[in-house]
Amino acid sequence: MDIAVDKVTEIILRVRAVDVKEGATDPDSGSNPTDDGATDVLISGTNDATEEELRAMIGALNDDERADLLALLYIGRGDMEPEEWADAVRFAREREAAGEGAAHEILGIPNAGDLLEEGMSNLGITPDLPQA
Repeated sequence: MDIAVDKVTEIILRVRAVDVKEGATDPDSGSNPTDDGATDVLISGTNDATEEELRAMIGALNDDERADLLALLYIGRGDMEPEEWADAVRFAREREAAGEGAAHEILGIPNAGDLLEEGMSNLGITPDLPQA
């Protein structure tokens, strides 16, 4: 695998941070963090850089790393088996070349963080993730 485990782990954490966000439900509430129990951290806003940072992080990966990231996703989702790693990487390269890129594909899947973790687990790799 050409992508470092710590990079995948960081991406998993950031994907999960994006996944827990929800749209603005009361944008004109006028409340403050003390009054609303700081729940606004779970609402996406115009000054929320989490998704932008994730896109930049994935975009900064080299071609081999992005292909590995997508291959982990495919294996975690069950599209391919761990024994098909080389085929998964080749398929990921084809998909990225034909599509809108790895960040777009990963952010388009609601549970991508879990699937990446599952892909690593299927390959016998244990990411250093905080326990829930």
